[in-house]
Amino acid sequence: MDCGVAGAFPARTPHGAHPAPRGHAPHGALSPTERSPAKAGLHVNFSDKGEVKERREKFLTAKYGSHQMALIRKRLAVEMWLYDELQKLYEAPAPSESGAASQEVDVDIDELLDMDSDEQRWRHLTVLLADAKKPQKDVHRFINDLLEKAKTL
Repeated sequence: MDCGVAGAFPARTPHGAHPAPRGHAPHGALSPTERSPAKAGLHVNFSDKGEVKERREKFLTAKYGSHQMALIRKRLAVEMWLYDELQKLYEAPAPSESGAASQEVDVDIDELLDMDSDEQRWRHLTVLLADAKKPQKDVHRFINDLLEKAKTL
């Protein structure tokens, strides 16, 4: 085995072998100016510092626990029930009156829950629902049902 340092001296060839052509190293070795085929495609791309890319807006999504989600679902169910029942209490009895402007009633569940007693809640709801189109019997039943549902929240 021949070992040597590449330099200005010509490489020694074994007896009977032909010297390698100029620019090529003997025995399939690469010259210092050639690259191996595996490394020929390797390169590094650097981006210019002046190039400012538009930053993507990021959002944080919170995950609620199962108990908290159950409370949210219960509250949502009561609010949907409240909305449906208010629609029934204020619907126009005759089609001729459907062109009239319907009155909006805003029953705030949090406001009801902040009141100290059921008597206060009852009075507050009675005043809010005084001009409902349904009979007072239906309004009182609605108020009782709403107060029962509010106690579960």
